[in-house]
Amino acid sequence: MNASGNLTGRRGITASPVFWGLAFFAVMAVIAGLQIAGVIGASGSLALMLVAGPAMIVPMMRSANRLARESGCGSPAVRRFNTRMGVSSAGYVVALGLGIWCWQQFHPGTVVTVALALAVVVPIFGMIWATARYLHEETDEYLRQRAAIASLYGLGAVLALGSLWGFLETFRLVPHVPGWAVVPVWAIGMGIGQFRMSAGKR
Repeated sequence: MNASGNLTGRRGITASPVFWGLAFFAVMAVIAGLQIAGVIGASGSLALMLVAGPAMIVPMMRSANRLARESGCGSPAVRRFNTRMGVSSAGYVVALGLGIWCWQQFHPGTVVTVALALAVVVPIFGMIWATARYLHEETDEYLRQRAAIASLYGLGAVLALGSLWGFLETFRLVPHVPGWAVVPVWAIGMGIGQFRMSAGKR
């Protein structure tokens, strides 16, 4: 990335965590599309998700750490945060894939279904804990402020897109979106916030 903040330079766009984040969601969308179209079954979709998800999260976390270092916004607390978020995100992908697959294949009773839902939520608690823990561990006030602003980006994305989609759904212009979609929207919003601040600093 050059001084103007453009996605150019020594490593190019692939060095950006935004690239890996968008690539991750694009790959997940393609897998879902293949399953909906009947090209692959539930088992094939799960296998692809379990391989592609964590495999893309790792370089995304590494690029986030590299961007933090190169923009002068790295710290031990930042690296721990990125690692915790990476582990929680990978756990979320795995739990979500396994939970949906088990529900579709075995049609369990209410108690087991609730347990599957809780298992998917546990990694989300991990993401929330990682964010709160970072704000507690970070000793640099500037970096702590950046994290708080990035969290507001995520919250703003959830509130704005959720409200917009809700009204469009009320007016029967768009299909229903499940509530768990707020987590990816929140994560994308946080990522965009961090990236914009890093790009602006450079």
